[in-house]
Amino acid sequence: MTRLFPVVLLATSLLTLAGTLTPAHAGQRKFAFTYEATTSPQGAVEFENWVTWKHDNAADAFDFRHEIEFGITDRLQLGFYLADWSYSNEEGAVYKHSAVEVIYNLTNPTTDLLGSALYAEVLVGDEEIELEGKLLLQKNIGKLVFAYNLVLEAKWEGDDFDERAGEFAQTLGVSYEITRNFSAGIEAFHEVPLPDWSSAEDSIVFAGPNVSVRFGKFFATAAVLGQLTHIADEPDVQSRMILGCDF
Repeated sequence: MTRLFPVVLLATSLLTLAGTLTPAHAGQRKFAFTYEATTSPQGAVEFENWVTWKHDNAADAFDFRHEIEFGITDRLQLGFYLADWSYSNEEGAVYKHSAVEVIYNLTNPTTDLLGSALYAEVLVGDEEIELEGKLLLQKNIGKLVFAYNLVLEAKWEGDDFDERAGEFAQTLGVSYEITRNFSAGIEAFHEVPLPDWSSAEDSIVFAGPNVSVRFGKFFATAAVLGQLTHIADEPDVQSRMILGCDF
């Protein structure tokens, strides 16, 4: 019951907000782990704060991100991760890295047969460089939103960046707009680590519910995913909340 308390409290708070807030105007994420193919309109500026909680039988850890996004054109979005940092009982607060991301929208998820976008990210930290590419697919059907991400990541670590690794991942999300202020659905995350690019380790699968609340220029999106596989070195549960504001 103790482990479920943060989830219950979060869901109750978001449901309460959904019933009392005015119609939304902010652009918001409907998913916490899956990117949508749409981009911010030209001139739009959005600030986001992320927190991801990872739990296993041994410990709890928290990852934080502070990001600002700019709509360069109606199809091109530029984002800066001002700081990614983590907190755990063992290490305390530790700065990890900063990054730049670019998303270019190709097709519209409502008016075209299938919405699509390309995503690229360059991440630099202390003794760490990471490149990440994604294909973002999305389809809107009435109040339903379907989103899929195909992800490939390459990472170099160490004093001379001679330790290399990679990762293949997929995410899938489905969200239903219950009211103009509140959406709910499910997300799934599939990850295959590629240590040293020489072989693939066991696949890891997470799945669980998500909710999104919109109120004026603000939004809050959260998901709680449980591990469906039995990989001992991975979290049993990971939960993410994104709080955003348009300027």
